[in-house]
Amino acid sequence: MSFFFAAIKRDLLLSFRHRNDIVNPLAFFLMVAVMFPLGVSPEPKFLAEVAPGVIWVAALLASLLSVDSIFRTDYDDGSLEQMLVSPQPLLLLVLAKVFSHWLISGFCLALMSPLLALMLFLPSEGLFSLIISLLLGTPTLSLIGAIGAGLTVGLRKGGVLISLLVLPLYIPVLIFGAGTVQAGAMGMSIDGYLAILAAILVLSIMLTPFAIVAALKISIRG
Repeated sequence: MSFFFAAIKRDLLLSFRHRNDIVNPLAFFLMVAVMFPLGVSPEPKFLAEVAPGVIWVAALLASLLSVDSIFRTDYDDGSLEQMLVSPQPLLLLVLAKVFSHWLISGFCLALMSPLLALMLFLPSEGLFSLIISLLLGTPTLSLIGAIGAGLTVGLRKGGVLISLLVLPLYIPVLIFGAGTVQAGAMGMSIDGYLAILAAILVLSIMLTPFAIVAALKISIRG
C-alpha cells in the first residue's frame, strides 16, 4: 500500500506542476452551464427540467477532456516503459494513476456541481442526488477512459480516437447518473439508481484494471 500511495502522491505533484490538466476540465464544465441558457432558453422552469442531463453531459465531456493525460506524461519521459518492467504490481500502479486522475477531475467536478446546479435552477431537493451520483459515476468514467488512454498512448493525437472508443461505454453511467438527479429533484427515491451506479463502479474496479494493463502492453510493446 505504501507503493500505491507513493504513486498517487507522485501523480498529484506532476498534475499541480501542469495546472492546465486541472483547470481546463473545470473551466469547460463551467462554460457549459454559462453558454447553455444563452443558446437555448434562459427560462428557469425549462432550465430546471434539463439541468440533470446538462450537468451530467458536461461532467462526462469534461472528464473525457482530461483522460488523455493519465499516461501521456509518463510515456513522453520514458517512465511508463520502466513501470511495465518494474517488479511492482502493475495493476496497483494502474489503479493509483486512475485514482489520481479522478481526484483532479471527477472529485473536483462533484465539488463544483452545486454551483452549476444553482446556475441552471436545479431544485434544492436534487443537490444531494447530484453530488452523490457524480461521486459514484465519475470514478467509472475515469476507469473506462483509462482503457482508451492506454490504447492510444503511443499516438500523437489520440484524443479523438479515445472519444470514439469510450463514449459508447459511458452511456449507461450517463443514463443512470442523470436519472438519479432527476428522481432526486422530483422528490422520488434514488436508492435504485444509486445501487446501479455503485454496481457499475464495483464491476469497473474489478475488470477494467486488467484491460488497462493489456492496453498499455499492446501500445508500448506493440
